[in-house]
Amino acid sequence: MKKLLLRSSAILLCGITTFAQEVNYEEYDLDNGLHVILHQDRTTPIVTTSVMYHVGGKDRTEGRTGFAHLFEHLLFEGTKNIEKGKWFEIVSSNGGTNNANTTQDRTYYYEVFPSNNLKLGLWLESERMLHPIIDQSGIDTQKEVVKEEKRLSYDNSPYGQFLPVLGKNLFDVHPYKDPNIGYMKDLDAATLDDVLVYNQKYYVPNNAVLVVAGDIDLTETKKLVKDYFGPIPKGNTITRNYPKETPITTQKKATFNDPNIQIPAAMVAYRTPGFTERDAYVLDVISTYLSDGPSSKLYKKMVDDQKQALQVGAFNISQEDYGMYVVFGLPVGETTLEVLYTEMEEEIEKVRTTLISEKDYQKIQNKFENQFVNSNSSVEGIANSLARYYLLYGDTSLINKEIEVYRSITREEIKNVASKYLNTNQRLLLEYLPEENPAN
Repeated sequence: MKKLLLRSSAILLCGITTFAQEVNYEEYDLDNGLHVILHQDRTTPIVTTSVMYHVGGKDRTEGRTGFAHLFEHLLFEGTKNIEKGKWFEIVSSNGGTNNANTTQDRTYYYEVFPSNNLKLGLWLESERMLHPIIDQSGIDTQKEVVKEEKRLSYDNSPYGQFLPVLGKNLFDVHPYKDPNIGYMKDLDAATLDDVLVYNQKYYVPNNAVLVVAGDIDLTETKKLVKDYFGPIPKGNTITRNYPKETPITTQKKATFNDPNIQIPAAMVAYRTPGFTERDAYVLDVISTYLSDGPSSKLYKKMVDDQKQALQVGAFNISQEDYGMYVVFGLPVGETTLEVLYTEMEEEIEKVRTTLISEKDYQKIQNKFENQFVNSNSSVEGIANSLARYYLLYGDTSLINKEIEVYRSITREEIKNVASKYLNTNQRLLLEYLPEENPAN
């Protein structure tokens, strides 16, 4: 019976691997340094046009945080040829959708149109790059938009502050110590000249990648790309030399009071390597082992069996320069945060000191195979992945071969990486607490 089950698992795994279609693409550079990636998929008459800029929250000077996030909003204000406030109307009236998002490391803009509107998508993104209207009125408007977003997503959202608090306590000198959205006092102090200089530095073709994916004719698309983006002037070379963090060798402790919660949280965090490092992939595997699904080690133990936690999890927050590995738990009833810390550490210690079982190892491999298949299930997702792998990892081909990294990770490697980064003397213990009632 055991052999039969193993054979069935092997057949299933083979089927999953076979089903994952290779993503074909073509990439090249324009003379101005813009990297172009084209992916043809004619199964559905839609096209995604997207531009990812290598600029995020970490790209700032002291006292001027949050500029990349401000620009995420600001570059929808209007251009030389797009009237202020008309961007979204143009997109929707032509059957499209669009959005943007910013992390600490990059900013991503994209449109999804019926494929007969490819030219419109390319024109919009070329306008954003070449002809943005940046004036005091637009800056003032978008500052208020950002402040409202901060109030909704951070200040007034349960557990909304945990990422900024972790960053502040895990990093001493690297810009990751400051929140991606920035400090509002810095945005208030920003001048028009500050914003213009930022735009001229980062929103240039040689600091970006353009991805066109979907129902396209490659020859026609190349011509359109050259017509719309070729005339855009190349920017100055950008150099980054952010300060390095001194390794954490003594346990840190911190507390934070959140007025929006009633249940406290026990959080443990570790500073880990950037996402291009192999060890970061191994930490992803450890997260899946500890907390992905009801049969995972932390969930089964602390939620199901011992009923100490309402929720528990472990996840690797991937970033370019350093990552943050976070384990958290929400207590049940009279369970203390100390109990949660103890129980979480017990499971982490097992990963540090013993090999996970072959059964658990195979289950993890199957999960990553499934994730790999699903990640390339839409043209929109493929466009994002192509941009990200080129711009941040420096290897577009990872869209097809990153799964090979996960397949090659061994049980011994899991143990070694856990013992390298997830030790008690390298961690931050954060007590994330309800705000104290002054009346008490």
